[in-house]
Amino acid sequence: MELKSLLQTAITASIAAGKEILDVYAQPITVEVKDDKSPLTLADKRSHLKIMEYLKNTGVQVLSEEGKHMDYSERAAWKQYWLVDPLDGTKEFIKRNGEFTVNIALIKDQVAILGVIYVPVLNQLYFAAQGIGSYKCEDVNLMDNLNAGSDFLESLQAASRMLSAANKPTTFTAVASRSHNTPETDELIDALRKQHGTVDLISKGSSLKLCLVAEGAANIYPRLAPTMEWDTAAGQAIAEVAGCTVIDYHTKKPMVYNKENLLNPWFVVSSN
Repeated sequence: MELKSLLQTAITASIAAGKEILDVYAQPITVEVKDDKSPLTLADKRSHLKIMEYLKNTGVQVLSEEGKHMDYSERAAWKQYWLVDPLDGTKEFIKRNGEFTVNIALIKDQVAILGVIYVPVLNQLYFAAQGIGSYKCEDVNLMDNLNAGSDFLESLQAASRMLSAANKPTTFTAVASRSHNTPETDELIDALRKQHGTVDLISKGSSLKLCLVAEGAANIYPRLAPTMEWDTAAGQAIAEVAGCTVIDYHTKKPMVYNKENLLNPWFVVSSN
């Protein structure tokens, strides 16, 4: 399938998964604890299953946080695959603050070339692919009036705002994690204050932090704390296609995927 068709499939899958999440969100939430001590809800599971319904028809391998984690000896040979976080920000979901997302990315040769992030509570959609552009749709209900045929993506693009790293806030703004801040992050923000004089600070959950830089609401998002590959891939694609950089904090090189260890290095997202 061509990139345009894959993007359309990922968009449709993310919105369908969002409906599953909201159905659980409207009920009392039961929380399990996974082996790595992270929380798991019925919404994570239902979102994963719904996304798999769509992605299995693309003929592309899938690595999902809530699916089977293939051994590196198997996935090392993958040139292209879907990387999915069915519910990014489970802690925010449990807190009921609305700051959780559905993340779907397409990885090719270790690079995130396509990303879709759907925000169910806000009904907002971020989507991007190399050669197509990076966009934000403020109200996914607009899609109800779009033709599901060949011009679906063009119609959605027309109803969305194109994202660009050239858009920046008037006051230098940093975005930080709502649930996972660290002393190292605080030190970096203090250094930014010395450099820029005034730094506005935004706290957000999930992959929304990458989106804020991509859409020009923040200049920088330093993540000096652990994340997994499925947490960042979709957001990285959206940010990079918009002209931002997502670099390894230590090596200063772009973040890559399908590593033997799926744990990300510390990183910094910047509109430059």
